[in-house]
Amino acid sequence: MEKEDIQKALDLIRPALRADGGDVELVDVDEEKGIVDVKLVGACGGCPMSTMTLKNGIEKVLKERVSGVTEVRSV
Repeated sequence: MEKEDIQKALDLIRPALRADGGDVELVDVDEEKGIVDVKLVGACGGCPMSTMTLKNGIEKVLKERVSGVTEVRSV
């Protein structure tokens, strides 16, 4: 699980987030625990659907594309 692989996976999600006026930033990676911390910005930062976007969108894609990811958290 490398930051570069995580960034590539986030790049796949970005167009959908940007279409709604938002974006996602990679904040930190805990390689031992498989936890990825991200920050939802723009319209995504204050959106009531941000938890669903985080878990059903971002976390799902990262778990599918980057081995070792166990959880994605918004910070």
